[in-house]
Amino acid sequence: MNERYDPYADSYYEAGYEDQTGRSGRAGYGGGPRGAGPRGNGSMPADRGGSGPHFYDPNAMPRGRGDLPDIDDEDFDEEPSPWRRRAAMLAIGGGAAALIGGGAYAVTQFFGKGAHPATDPAAADAPADTTGPAYVDQNQSLMNGEAGLGIRKNTPTTGSSFGTPNDAAKAAVVKANTVLPKKDPVRHLASRLTFGPNTKVISDINKLGINGWIDKQMKPETIALTRGEQKADTELVTYSMSYTQLKAQRDDLDKKGIHADDQNVRYAIAKQIFSDRQLFEMMVDFFNDYLHVAAFHDGNELTRASFDRDVIRKYAMGDYVDMFVAANKHPALLVYLDQQDSTKDKINENLARENLELYTVGAFNGYNETDVRQAAMLQTGRGVRDNQYVYRPEQHYVGPVKIMGFSHPNGDAAGGEAVQEAYFRYLALHPNTARYMAQNLATRFVSDVPPKTLVDAMAKTYVDKKSNIPAVLMTMLSRTEFWESVGQKVRRPGEYLTATYRALDIGADAPATFTSSNTNMSPMVQGLGDIMRKLEEFGHAPMELPTPNGYADVYVAWTSAGTMVNQWNDAYTAITGGRRQFTWAKPETLIANPPATAGAYLDALTKKLINVTLDNDRKTAILHIVSPTMTAATPVDATFNGGIAAVVRAIFATPHHHLR
Repeated sequence: MNERYDPYADSYYEAGYEDQTGRSGRAGYGGGPRGAGPRGNGSMPADRGGSGPHFYDPNAMPRGRGDLPDIDDEDFDEEPSPWRRRAAMLAIGGGAAALIGGGAYAVTQFFGKGAHPATDPAAADAPADTTGPAYVDQNQSLMNGEAGLGIRKNTPTTGSSFGTPNDAAKAAVVKANTVLPKKDPVRHLASRLTFGPNTKVISDINKLGINGWIDKQMKPETIALTRGEQKADTELVTYSMSYTQLKAQRDDLDKKGIHADDQNVRYAIAKQIFSDRQLFEMMVDFFNDYLHVAAFHDGNELTRASFDRDVIRKYAMGDYVDMFVAANKHPALLVYLDQQDSTKDKINENLARENLELYTVGAFNGYNETDVRQAAMLQTGRGVRDNQYVYRPEQHYVGPVKIMGFSHPNGDAAGGEAVQEAYFRYLALHPNTARYMAQNLATRFVSDVPPKTLVDAMAKTYVDKKSNIPAVLMTMLSRTEFWESVGQKVRRPGEYLTATYRALDIGADAPATFTSSNTNMSPMVQGLGDIMRKLEEFGHAPMELPTPNGYADVYVAWTSAGTMVNQWNDAYTAITGGRRQFTWAKPETLIANPPATAGAYLDALTKKLINVTLDNDRKTAILHIVSPTMTAATPVDATFNGGIAAVVRAIFATPHHHLR
């Protein structure tokens, strides 16, 4: 490894560090996951020369750190029993201690006692849904175990369509076990369609109504850029640069510690935290998992941001068929999956396989190995020259091809590119792609085990509307299954951090007191780099999984006590202004004119930060973090008698904040 000055260093870190990017290495498809940290397994399927497995290795998934970070920070040095506070935090977290033992029992902690076969014998006898194609992707393979049976027991199995989302919300009846309020559609909508509700989101939904707010979110171009987005567009200087510009300025940028692939990740983080175009950013994140190209891959340093800008963001609220065709013409994808090395005389199957297995119809869903081979032959000729797409007719295989239901004489090399595009459009509009897309969207927005009725309805819209994503989303939002799925999604680690920042309304500008020794990057860019490193520690930084399947989207993939407690400690960093490159409000100012008693003050805080009122047991546990004798009637000042930061962190440890 080469020594490099830390481009994010400022007076908070004040240190250089050895570069861990691993850009020159290759781990399976990934090109090296920036060293050997928790950034994905980097494994390749065994049948393609790797160590396998392709979809799920429980020892290799991004499960965060295995240790338990100390939750006993200096804010309570006077407390006589640090262990008591740790126990209280775990209790507040809804049984987080159970997560140490794995995901199956932990299902009961987030989804209710009736959601686990061990406590509900009927759930053990409930068969898995075996109708329809046998999808074998990472989300569904993870949910085929005991935990999946339990969550399925707690998930609606059927539903109805209505004319508008608001009508569906009114008709929905939440029957699942959950700690969340069962009849608060505004909170539910804000939690599912954003990276975390804040005061503005809740206010906007109440003002515009459910239908009006959704309509506006469906048209992101009509929503003004926020201050944070404007700063990201200006200060992340490489994001909007063309390949030619980046190539011409690369040496100068390298000397300043500025790298386009790094800035691409930071750009995504900024958008998730600061944008008011929240549904759009949710869809960008979804497609960066669904049509995944690793953020850091040898050879893509100057092109990965363009893939995000010109493929994912361009079509995230458009037609998937256009996104898929554009992706197969982009150098970042072609390099990532070795298409540029595939010729008529030496065929590489990587991209052809993933086009079927991950990006369209889904694994083992209507194709076989002969289809993969035929697709790889057809796709020859697509390549990259000087980091730009090029079609090379002299390298294109000529001859009849048949892939699933697509066939073509493919009679001449000059026409090969047009045949390839026709094949891509066939795949993107295939009914099996419709169902696979619907399954993945419903898993992201509704439930880890989405109801078949909902998936069927969304898939039908996908076919009818020729892959139009807003139409599919509107079908989802206009069905009762969406509104009855309260409490059925748990935030992944990155979503937890983002939701915490949004709940605290952390600002993109640095305080006047902030000073930096780094003149090459703005305070905001440095702060985003700090957040990026924390997300890497969680194993969930945007786009950074090295393998092409993208991050898992179900709860059991992320059940790590170490990660959970690490999240709580990071929330404390945000609460107390530890990332000093951002504007933050002192916790004692979160509530204007706070109530004078502990119980009422806690209620005001939970209503503002997580949009709920807690049950008495959790209220008592939080109050006892401040003092073992504190009750709801105890008089308190604005600092909660010195315990305000710990109280706010405890609020963020509740299942109510972990749940979407």
